[in-house]
Amino acid sequence: MKQVSTIGLDLAKHIIQVNGAGGDGSPVFNRRLRRSEVLHFFSKQPACLVGIEACGSAHYWAREIATLGHEVRLIPPAYVKPFVKRGKTDAADAEAISEAVTRKTTRFVPIKTAEQKAAMMFLKSRAPLVKQQTQTINALRSHLAELGIIAGAGRTKVEA
Repeated sequence: MKQVSTIGLDLAKHIIQVNGAGGDGSPVFNRRLRRSEVLHFFSKQPACLVGIEACGSAHYWAREIATLGHEVRLIPPAYVKPFVKRGKTDAADAEAISEAVTRKTTRFVPIKTAEQKAAMMFLKSRAPLVKQQTQTINALRSHLAELGIIAGAGRTKVEA
């Protein structure tokens, strides 16, 4: 059996497609794994280059696989698409990812730490709440104006 030098990972909710390629780019394996099998699978593989399409849960998997000694790179979907040779299937995507990760012209997404992702989650969760609060205050001011009560602009003027 050939030595694996690159692995492409196509992430999904339940089944993850894994494509392994040798140093010359020839296919070594292409298999489907359940989420619970992924880390065990990578712990059995020799350290190699792993490409993952930057999508939901990609940063988590990149961090976990990197702790097992692999070099992990996240690829934006736009850089993977040109390498898909046939119909859009998980197997074709995994193969395209393993090919794209070896190209010198491919740009990569930095892997975010859990702390960075938590900060992003906080900011993304807060923004809609602030927007909703502003909408509610503006609606209340409008309703009060219909009753002849004029409230000043801003949250503090309505709360008082």
